[in-house]
Amino acid sequence: MIEEIKELVATVGEKDPAANGCCFWAVLINTPGIHAVVFHRFSHFLYVKKFFFIARFISQISRFITGIEIHPGAKIGSRLFIDHGMGVVIGETAEIGDDVTMYHQVTLGGTGKEVGKRHPTIKNGVVIAAGAKVLGAITIGENSKIGANSVVLKDVPDNATVVGIPARVVRINGEKIES
Repeated sequence: MIEEIKELVATVGEKDPAANGCCFWAVLINTPGIHAVVFHRFSHFLYVKKFFFIARFISQISRFITGIEIHPGAKIGSRLFIDHGMGVVIGETAEIGDDVTMYHQVTLGGTGKEVGKRHPTIKNGVVIAAGAKVLGAITIGENSKIGANSVVLKDVPDNATVVGIPARVVRINGEKIES
């Protein structure tokens, strides 16, 4: 766990211009995204062991402290960077890969119509901008970017940029897509 915290702090140091030059302790103390991920690791462990009540209780304490709500059933990879995390919601069946960046007010939620897998799968290297809503049992491809305040309701291919309500692909592999 100590190594993972060091890795999270290093990730924040790399990705957050506000943390540039800050010492380890300053980044650790002042980054609620790190706190939320650490709380989640503990609550997820308990959730997997079927200690549902205590897992949910810990996740609610984390939500109260950080403003970031992560269901203990969610699966989160390494080096998740949640910047300015207030209002982030990650649902129970969400799966997040490695090296994902999320900004404030992001929701990885369900549509209310699914049973079983109800929340998105976010592949490695994805960036989800502020206010984006990614809804349903969809997959966001590796290294994709989701624009601010977009509402994503369909799968997104690898290396794509999506924007709008509902979100549409505007770039793939850096090349602009004709409308």
